[in-house]
Amino acid sequence: MASPSSPRSYKMENSGYDIPLSEKYSNESPPYDDSTRMVAEQGIRLAEATDMYGDLDAAETYGYVTRGLKSRHIQFIALGGTIGTGLFLGIGRALTQAGPLSIFLGYSFTGVAVYAMMMSLGEMATWLPFPGAIPHFCARYVDDAMGFAVGWNNWYHYAITLCAEIAAASVVIQFWNEAQDIDVAAWITLIIALVVCLNIVSVAIYGEAEFWFASIKIVTIVGLIIFAVVIDLGGGPTHDRLGFRYWNDPGAMKAYKGTGSTGHFLGLFSTLVNAAYSYGGVEMVAVAAGEAENPRHNIPKAVRRVFWRILLFYVLGSLAIGLVIPYNEPRLLGAIEHQEPGGAASPWVIAAYRASVPVLPSIINAVILTSATSSANAFLYTGSRYLYALAQNGQAPRFLLKCSKRGVPYYCIGITAAFSLLAYMACSSGANKVFVWFQNLVTTACLFTWMSISIAYIKFHAAMKVQGVDRSTLVFRSPYQPYTAYFSLVFFAIITVFNGFYSFGPFDAQGFVTSYVGIPIYFGLYIFWKVFKKTRWLGPREADITSGKAAMDAADAHWPERKPRNVIERIWFWIA
Repeated sequence: MASPSSPRSYKMENSGYDIPLSEKYSNESPPYDDSTRMVAEQGIRLAEATDMYGDLDAAETYGYVTRGLKSRHIQFIALGGTIGTGLFLGIGRALTQAGPLSIFLGYSFTGVAVYAMMMSLGEMATWLPFPGAIPHFCARYVDDAMGFAVGWNNWYHYAITLCAEIAAASVVIQFWNEAQDIDVAAWITLIIALVVCLNIVSVAIYGEAEFWFASIKIVTIVGLIIFAVVIDLGGGPTHDRLGFRYWNDPGAMKAYKGTGSTGHFLGLFSTLVNAAYSYGGVEMVAVAAGEAENPRHNIPKAVRRVFWRILLFYVLGSLAIGLVIPYNEPRLLGAIEHQEPGGAASPWVIAAYRASVPVLPSIINAVILTSATSSANAFLYTGSRYLYALAQNGQAPRFLLKCSKRGVPYYCIGITAAFSLLAYMACSSGANKVFVWFQNLVTTACLFTWMSISIAYIKFHAAMKVQGVDRSTLVFRSPYQPYTAYFSLVFFAIITVFNGFYSFGPFDAQGFVTSYVGIPIYFGLYIFWKVFKKTRWLGPREADITSGKAAMDAADAHWPERKPRNVIERIWFWIA
């Protein structure tokens, strides 16, 4: 635990962004016995708030989020919470650009790195399951300026992506002829109202909505993979057995920005970038850790499920789509070039047309609409929790700490939701160009988040060792550390540095800005806070790995153990 005189415990002035030390990180957390008694007398929510803010008055004034996400909510958020348009639409562009073998390898390689990063995050989030989580870890273990940078960068990322998903959902509806006569603004208004209502009432409502959204997406992608296997083996209406035909003609790998082996390698590398964006938001389960029931049980379980999510949905999904459609399919190329709405540009839809299954395209488009709405719902939640975490860190105005009686940080939700109004820019083509430019500012945000998580874990691992915490006693311990964290850090750094390679030959100014503008934004935030607050890189002995932990430890004994009463419940408890 850092001493009161350490750099992490500086006294702050009462400006709009500053929170007194006792309300920021209390390095003098209540003794374990006090936290145990408070949990028993006042409840888990007030005990955690008191442990976080350092005194009962602040906890009662601001309130605190509540642990309303049940086990099934957390498990399904982990399994399908952020499966969005990338898996249903974006994978088509990757296929036409690099070929089936390249997307299979690209999604596999990136999946390994994402899983390595998630294991690191899972260990930290199980040790201290805070709301927002990631800015806390970066500020406590690395540098307060990194917590500021990753928090605001992610908040902006999710606020803008919220607009993108709402706009995408309104466009997806245009796939059906009956909806084309209705103004797009009407659909945008309806979707904004829906996602705000799902977030503002209580976190349990949000969790329930994500449970059903994720269920639809999981059933759909499993069904599409089965559909692809059946079509590939000749079980479709045409009875044409495909096998690996399209891996031979037109080929397994397509040259991109070059010829021969160089072109094939660049095509493969381009799929790494595409896969990274498709995996974006996978860390959301850790953001929700601060509002999960029995987090020391449910978070490790959810993190382990990420492996199956990567293997089943992304790796097998990329393999399946490469079996049933060639990378030079004219309808896919035309839909992408002309930016046709909804499922028209989905390789799954085109595979259904090729197999003479006419009913499937409308079903897939409905799922894409559900996915876009689900993603908007999840991005509003995640963005608001990043803002809440920044306020807890003293890096955002303190009024944002205020929660409703049901534990909803309504100011954070309101400010984040206000950005959704930018979705109306999609109603006009001229304004839409500006909107797309804003989207381009956040294209590398998820990569910086994953690198920050990896750095935070490396510092966390060192702090645990120096401060005498035996990792063998942890509830969840990720394997092969810290080498796993170093691997994910290097992998994502390489993608970040070279993700805009296509813009150099010949030089494409717009592509260059799209690929690299996120780098100065992140480091600009970091340098601003570092200079403004004169923060410094923390040593392992200074890292605060214990503040706020006492109440969480005390709460562990109060979560009831789930005991299955029959075989059906045993299976369900294993799933969720």
